[in-house]
Amino acid sequence: MADIVDTAVNAGSFNTLVAAVKAAGLVDTLKGEGPFTVFAPTDEAFAKLPEGTVDSLLKDIPQLTKILTYHVVSGKVLAADVVKLKSATTVEGSDVKIDASNGVKINDATVATPDVAADNGVIHVIDTVLIPA
Repeated sequence: MADIVDTAVNAGSFNTLVAAVKAAGLVDTLKGEGPFTVFAPTDEAFAKLPEGTVDSLLKDIPQLTKILTYHVVSGKVLAADVVKLKSATTVEGSDVKIDASNGVKINDATVATPDVAADNGVIHVIDTVLIPA
């Protein structure tokens, strides 16, 4: 298998996320031992942000890092475990809300594809970029 970064690259639908991870200098971290749980927004999710947002973030590395680490939870949390939770603390330090009453939502994002396996954790594909408060 591949690590989280290589898994995202190989999927082909996370080009913006991978570019952001590289810009923020988080590649080595996400290639590390982990395990990590990553709520990974697709390219379409990034495209839903207001025009210019991604470009602005790529120039504001501290804010970019804050947003990216808000998508990561320490440990390997599979979908079967996620549905039992009401919230999870992110690497950024804030909590995300989890609602499994109708599918699975992380804050306002819907999990489109759960449990994409990686060597050092798991990816849950989401349809919206999570923005910390």
